[in-house]
Amino acid sequence: MADPLTDLYLLLRVLGACVLCGLIGWERELWQKSAGIRTQMLVGGSSALFVVLAEGLIIQFGGENSAVRFDLVGVLGAVVSGVAFLGAGTIFSSGKEQRRGLTTAASLLASAGIGVACGLTHYVLAVGSTLIFLFVVNTVGKIKSEMFNQDEDSQAE
Repeated sequence: MADPLTDLYLLLRVLGACVLCGLIGWERELWQKSAGIRTQMLVGGSSALFVVLAEGLIIQFGGENSAVRFDLVGVLGAVVSGVAFLGAGTIFSSGKEQRRGLTTAASLLASAGIGVACGLTHYVLAVGSTLIFLFVVNTVGKIKSEMFNQDEDSQAE
């Protein structure tokens, strides 16, 4: 039987992932891109939840003498595959060589990574990665626009 206090602590990992990924979603919303606040929070939070649940299964059932083998790396692979499938849905082409949604798809993958980091209690890594990703999406995008004389609305993601 699960301890409610332990579950509350585990829930804080999921909440941390939701908050950090919400920042990325907020940036996406500001630019009126798909996969905004709710989507990013759900991707990050569910990634953290899958990691937390996998850790719990390993602790509860995966002892050295267990006939059942649990693999956290397999869970991480499943998370990445699922997010990649979701990200593929945000990418579409319109005309010759004009693709949109690549940055949004990449931001979903970034949110999954942040969620996994929170799920594994690597909060410094998660916060630092969030700041780096926000810098890349926001500041680097502005620099690119200025260098190539594009306005943000006409710029393909």
